[in-house]
Amino acid sequence: MMLLFILCAVVGALRDVTGAPLARKMVDMSYRFDDTTLHFPGTKEFEIIVVRNGTMEENGIWVQSEEYSSSTHVGTHMDAPAHFTKGGLTIDQIPVHRFIAPAAVIDITAKAQLDRDAEATVEDLLHWESITGQTLNETIVLLKTGWGKKWNNRTDFFGTPENDATKLHFPGLAPDAATWLVENRNIYGIGTETLSFEKGATRTYPVHQTLLGHGIYGLENVANVDKIPIYGAKLYVLPMKVGRASGAPTRIIATYPIILDPPSSSN
Repeated sequence: MMLLFILCAVVGALRDVTGAPLARKMVDMSYRFDDTTLHFPGTKEFEIIVVRNGTMEENGIWVQSEEYSSSTHVGTHMDAPAHFTKGGLTIDQIPVHRFIAPAAVIDITAKAQLDRDAEATVEDLLHWESITGQTLNETIVLLKTGWGKKWNNRTDFFGTPENDATKLHFPGLAPDAATWLVENRNIYGIGTETLSFEKGATRTYPVHQTLLGHGIYGLENVANVDKIPIYGAKLYVLPMKVGRASGAPTRIIATYPIILDPPSSSN
């Protein structure tokens, strides 16, 4: 624990023996957006039509192009405040400085293994601040639950074999933790490995209402959360700039110093 604290304290200034910045690792935290992408029950699935894939007869030039249709809330995507807040910011209105920020990885994997509806609590948030010596202010909070390993198994990922939103089971953020965050910290976004950043069993979406209602965006179906350290990574969140939209497919890139590389068995 002490070693982790020391590493976190100096990570922003780490340099090698030559004085050059320490090498950084890059992680793609988005799933591929295609017709295999998992989506919340009731949302429109991704569909793609090949318009052209070959040589044009008129000039001999080879061209490939497609058309696609999809819900804006499919795969790795962003929920804008407008998703649950009348008059809230849409995707194109969110200040871009909020898209680049440190990641605060809240690890609740152990209790999620015991309870599919486990929740990250205020105590979990304070524990992260205690062991890292950092504040959650101006971070993007990521929930690490182990659900990324279930992505290729739809039944395990949804917590039910049925395509029924009332029977979903997966972990999320507790409503009182969401309230604590808006009252005590200034975070930019909340992200999760699962379909939603609150537990699947909810029907009233209190966490969405609280966080989005205070201008905080959400990231859902985030990939490779287990491949970054709990502190020390910087996120680059790149939503498609869809005008007037409540959501958008999003590419998320993380970088962090190699010295903080999580063990391969991490989860």
